[in-house]
Amino acid sequence: MRRSTYFSATLAVLASFAIRAAHAEDLLKLAVGQRGNWETAIAEIGERAGLFKKHGLTLEITYTKGAGETIQAVVAGATDIGVGVGTSGAMAAFAKGAPLRVIGNATVGSNDLFWYVRADNPLKSIKEATESTTIAYSTAGSSTDLLVLGFLKTYSLKAKPTKTGSPPATLTAVMSGQVDVGWAAPPFGLKEIEEGKIRIIARGSEVVSTRDQTVRTVIANATRLKANPEQFKRFMTAYAESLDYMYANPEALKIYQDFSEIEPACARVAMTEFYPKEALDPYRISDLDSVMEDAIALKFLQAKLKPDELKELIQVPDKN
Repeated sequence: MRRSTYFSATLAVLASFAIRAAHAEDLLKLAVGQRGNWETAIAEIGERAGLFKKHGLTLEITYTKGAGETIQAVVAGATDIGVGVGTSGAMAAFAKGAPLRVIGNATVGSNDLFWYVRADNPLKSIKEATESTTIAYSTAGSSTDLLVLGFLKTYSLKAKPTKTGSPPATLTAVMSGQVDVGWAAPPFGLKEIEEGKIRIIARGSEVVSTRDQTVRTVIANATRLKANPEQFKRFMTAYAESLDYMYANPEALKIYQDFSEIEPACARVAMTEFYPKEALDPYRISDLDSVMEDAIALKFLQAKLKPDELKELIQVPDKN
């Protein structure tokens, strides 16, 4: 009896551990650029909707002012994953030996990003910028950094690129006269446009070469990825399911409003006019040759990555 009781108790304990193990969730730490942007809300919405939990993951999300800060967090090992990192910036960091890898697309094309002025500013187009005009970008190595340099090259401008950080900080700088031309990504800024406080004078798509490029990526710390590739594969699966949820389930807009404090009407405009779902497909890596050509022309890279280097950098897991 004693042996039988002991054996039964042991089985109960083992079963208890098995149940706990089955429900245990792996923690992934994320650095995500620009809190409130529709594009970078995928992980947040998916986490709140329980889609990552379904794949045995819990996310701890920290928001940054842009790609520069996001890359630093991933390279330093403070976070496992970075979302919304300019492709050129990721390539440049990799070329210098930074331990990062690209595991997904954040967005293809640059029509979502726009540049604006205060309503009383005489500028009607970015083409009118002079050498005294200050034009905002978020952080070094970001897609906004590359696009501002692209404006200068495309239109032979001598304006002054100026780092301003997040869209809210940029809007404050524009409205207070600290910078002439601000940048934003929908739905941020749409309300101010509707109210007549600001005017769009340029879109990222004016830098023609970027229209079909993967301009922003999802990156991972190389050491963590090598140690547990299966975990990152699960992340990308849940990330893709979260994107589907955002475009198919009305509850996503409620979750989005709850954490961003942006009205659903503005989010709908962002979805329909600025962010076609196919542009956010995390498994779509597009036109990397053109990305590298632009990166070299704008001095992000000294030379194109070799095929074996590109293969090492781009490690998007297979789609389930």
